[in-house]
Amino acid sequence: MTNEQWEQLLAVLNGAVVDPLPVGFIIDSPWLPGWAGMSILDYYAGDGHWLAANLQAARTFPEVLFLPGFWSEFGMCTEPSAFGTRCRWAEHELPFAEKILKTVEDVRGLPKPDVRTDGLLPFAARRLQLHRHAIEEAGHSIRFAVSRGPLNIATFLLGTTEFLMAIRTNPEETHQLLTLVTDFVVDWLQYQKECLPSIGGVFILDDIVGFLGEADFRSAALPYLQRVFGCLDVPVRFFHNDAPGRISAKFLAEIGINLFNFSFEHSLVQMHQWAGPGVTLLGNIPPRDVLAQGTPADVAASVRAALEPLADRRRIILSCGGGLPPGVPSQNLSAVLEARGR
Repeated sequence: MTNEQWEQLLAVLNGAVVDPLPVGFIIDSPWLPGWAGMSILDYYAGDGHWLAANLQAARTFPEVLFLPGFWSEFGMCTEPSAFGTRCRWAEHELPFAEKILKTVEDVRGLPKPDVRTDGLLPFAARRLQLHRHAIEEAGHSIRFAVSRGPLNIATFLLGTTEFLMAIRTNPEETHQLLTLVTDFVVDWLQYQKECLPSIGGVFILDDIVGFLGEADFRSAALPYLQRVFGCLDVPVRFFHNDAPGRISAKFLAEIGINLFNFSFEHSLVQMHQWAGPGVTLLGNIPPRDVLAQGTPADVAASVRAALEPLADRRRIILSCGGGLPPGVPSQNLSAVLEARGR
């Protein structure tokens, strides 16, 4: 992200009117390798491939806010790997992290990882340090500390169904697991900031919160997300949840979140009503059916459908409801840029 883009992002979060309407997309390994003409495994394994793909995206679409920007990640394996999970890799498929807890009671023997030494974390951090000069020479800076959220990581360690059931059947062990994982996430975010002082934002991804009712959200998500988003004194606190978001929306301000990417099944108008006026919304084009599989005309129609009901376009960044999916062609990203002012 360039300095100009960073200042634009801060202006939008502060409620300034920005013309033309900003466009931003979350980009990482589901989209970048295929778009840049390389395999997913090469993207992870070759730092030169990783850097080239990110620079290519930034240079091809200089008007787009790519978030978090130069994301150093190994798919869903990044954080679980520090706990000792087995990671499975394929040439053209996203990696998979196997669970390591047979039951939630096994959390009693699970130590907190050292973010400086464990799993893939040292490689993710060092990649950014090694390429920081090249990134800055291209006019960009690393702006975000990034992590999967506490509930998301917990489900990789225990299993999604098992974790959701344990919230009700084993609340004590569930909170022990969430406390452990939250402590780890806080360490990880703070270590990223230590490695890269240019960081001015926190970006957390956690779709599991979308599967909780309000009572469970209050007990199993709210206090842990508050700790995570409060661990760094930064102006941008960005949350991604493209599962159902109505329950969590009204808690965003209380958590401290000021930028939210959510499911395309909720309109910008709806989410503005639920989240309140102080939260900037990033959305809300259907990612797969329109942005990846539609025509440029379909994309333009979707942009109009998203924006026309809005009486106030402050605190809006045009995007899709989720991260950029595999297969999105360049012409469809260009169509978003062209349609935003119509």
